[in-house]
Amino acid sequence: MKAIRTFTVRPVLAESLAPLGRLASNWRWSWSRSTHALFASMDPALWDAVGENPSRMLGALGQQRLDELAHDADFVARVRAEDELLTAYLEGERWYQHHESPKPVHIAYFSPEFGVDGSLPQYSGGLGILAGDHLKSASDLGVPLTGVGLFYRAGYFRQAIGDDGWQRESYPLLDPYGLGLTLLRDAGGAPVEVALDLPGDRRLHARVWVADIGRVPLLLLDSETPSNSDDMRRVTDRLYGGGGEHRLLQELLLGVGGVRAVRAFSESTGRPAPDVYHTNEGHAGFQGLERMSELITGDGLSFDEALAQVRAGTVFTTHTPVPAGIDRFSRDLIADHLASGLFRGLDAGRAIALGLETWEGGDQGVFNMAVLGLRLGQHANGVSLLHGEVSRGMFGMLWPGVDPDEVPITSITNGVHAPTWVHPSLKALSERTWGDAHTDTHDWTDHDAISDAELWGVRQQMKGELVAEARRRVAAGFTRPEAPRDAPAPRGGNVGTVANGSGVTPSWVEDLLDPDVLTIGFARRVPTYKRLTLMLRDPERLTRLLTDPERPVQIVIGGKSHPADDSGKILIQQLVRFSRDPRVRGRIVFLPDYDIALAKDLYPGCDVWLNNPLRPLEACGTSGMKAALNGALNLSILDGWWDEWFDGENGWAIPTADTASNDEERDDAEAAALYDLIEHQLVPRFYEREGGIPTGWLRMVRHTMTELGRKASSDRMVREYVERLYVPAAERDVALRADGFAQAKELAAFVLRVKDAWGRVSIASVDSSGIPQQAQAGETLEVRADVRLDGLSSDDVAVELAYGRTDEDDALARDHSVHRLSSEGPAVDGITTFTGSLPLTVTGTFGYTVRVVPSHPQLVSPVELGLVTYAS
Repeated sequence: MKAIRTFTVRPVLAESLAPLGRLASNWRWSWSRSTHALFASMDPALWDAVGENPSRMLGALGQQRLDELAHDADFVARVRAEDELLTAYLEGERWYQHHESPKPVHIAYFSPEFGVDGSLPQYSGGLGILAGDHLKSASDLGVPLTGVGLFYRAGYFRQAIGDDGWQRESYPLLDPYGLGLTLLRDAGGAPVEVALDLPGDRRLHARVWVADIGRVPLLLLDSETPSNSDDMRRVTDRLYGGGGEHRLLQELLLGVGGVRAVRAFSESTGRPAPDVYHTNEGHAGFQGLERMSELITGDGLSFDEALAQVRAGTVFTTHTPVPAGIDRFSRDLIADHLASGLFRGLDAGRAIALGLETWEGGDQGVFNMAVLGLRLGQHANGVSLLHGEVSRGMFGMLWPGVDPDEVPITSITNGVHAPTWVHPSLKALSERTWGDAHTDTHDWTDHDAISDAELWGVRQQMKGELVAEARRRVAAGFTRPEAPRDAPAPRGGNVGTVANGSGVTPSWVEDLLDPDVLTIGFARRVPTYKRLTLMLRDPERLTRLLTDPERPVQIVIGGKSHPADDSGKILIQQLVRFSRDPRVRGRIVFLPDYDIALAKDLYPGCDVWLNNPLRPLEACGTSGMKAALNGALNLSILDGWWDEWFDGENGWAIPTADTASNDEERDDAEAAALYDLIEHQLVPRFYEREGGIPTGWLRMVRHTMTELGRKASSDRMVREYVERLYVPAAERDVALRADGFAQAKELAAFVLRVKDAWGRVSIASVDSSGIPQQAQAGETLEVRADVRLDGLSSDDVAVELAYGRTDEDDALARDHSVHRLSSEGPAVDGITTFTGSLPLTVTGTFGYTVRVVPSHPQLVSPVELGLVTYAS
């Protein structure tokens, strides 16, 4: 029979072991090798059985074993030492404390998912893993950041693969207490609840769980509370588990409830209110409307003044390279919820307009969450250089008349948290050599520090562990209970934890994969654009590569398709069926239930990491970074981070068939290029040995670990966020808030005045002198522009000379420069004259134009209002 409720009974810890409770409840254990080892040593088999979670471990270990450990002097000393290390980590000064002021006092970081550890399954893929790594690096660097998300009672889902190769989903319920979370309580000890008013006199309540991620608190809102009706309790049931109003309620709870939870957390802990709000994708966009509501009702600001203040302190990061990846809701559905009194004092019509697709070709019946995020965030970025470029083109319609390269969306390339993702054996090698675990300063190319034999030995050990784990997982699939034979093959339905289920493990599983064979890894979410099955484009050629008698190749694959995405499930089914062909089943394997735990075996155990998305649809793609830090080489389409950091020595670039006439032709060409690279470059390099060691291969490995180790770090990423986005956002927030929001009011008045007058702004004439038709470097270009500023002053605008090299269509190059012209005095007959001199330093084809843009010290970009007038 099945229990209707499960919970964890915690043991009583002896005084000598009391610090174990604190060590278990702070998720720093997940990236601290010594703390992790401490808990594992208590009972290694049980540690594996509880999913390597300390809180579960303490609940399952039993009072007798704990009492034994309490009298083990060596173990008690280890506990005391780990507790002292944690105290020093939490209280000591770190990078941020030594960073020059001014700087934010508190950053609230909102994300719909957080991938902190496999035992806390609150993530579906790269967005959540990135968020988890962001929190960990913020903690390591001492950045005063608070994470804000939702607690999903069933997480994402567990995946199993049936006899037919079809993905099945199951949703085991999670016990937050058993995971090491604590309830946020007020000063009187009562659990804090936030509440949202909804249409139909409904009310959505949520409790707030706190997970300590090192120095960073993560607040997770949970609608499973007695205050809610049954339907409201289900709001946080599953990550990405519903659409329509269910998804909208999740995003309202994340954004609106998240702000209220941060307020309650600050009040109960004495932490200052955030001066910067960072939204990781558009799901939390409603946080900006909630903050506007606070400013309007609490501080008496107008809608426009509140908007200016909120924009100043908001950072918006987009991870979406395709419009289909953006959450969009019916305008009428949004209107119903805004009319419910959810946002007090907020003009509902104007608030809705912030998310509407008001450009030509947009759907004004749709409320777009990415558009809301960009309109509420004065600071915006993509997650790689290429993705920044894609985003500027994708969202350029929000800034009409602005050249794509000037759209105010910058980029900060993602990174990964090395202490989490680098294999313990590689960490140990690093510590033995340099006295510190994997950092961005180690020179792995130094053969005197680490010999080829040492490095290759660790690499082979890690691959052996992957092979063993693959065999274990495949064998387990034959011993799990099988689904009823008469059950229909589900198309997205949940039939529980099903697998092959024969009860007998075939003998071939014992020989599955080989540690001595070139191993390629491929694992990620399975939307169609990531092209899981591109490798199957020519199955006979792939078969020959896999089964070559002298120099074979093997491929290890993992990935989950969204439960509602049958097209992704079909790709998994095709791959699984191919892998079960007796000719290749020892050389290619699909490992179900890809998650953080499996990833930690996959990345270190592969020689090569494969990525073959449709360019440029991969925003960043950090799995290859994790593999690279463990010594794997990348084999990838030039997309995301690889487009930026591929240097010819850290792996191989799959040529992109941009000239293909259709998708079929493109897939054929890129698959053929993939096979060619494997056969003619990877295989020879890997199997060419000196004394049994592939020295040429290891040269690439050493280069990769050194160069990408300096770049692919989430520490580097978070430092960039602090210096390039958080600090400017905090400075603007403080400036606009000072003296009773004086500058917020002044900026709002400026924006209204400029927008009202801009239709009458024009450049009457542009005259140049000093340059003959055949100019020479060193000569000076003199420019005079007569501008009509009807209703505006010369202080309200910047008149700029944009100049640089031109192409065959007379368009200025992307790297063109801008020189501001000076006003010659008051307007005469409605004309204000601006002049400037420009020494010519650029040779070759040269061009220039003159433009007028708004000018205000609190604008991040001169074109952020989307108002630009060019000389005709």
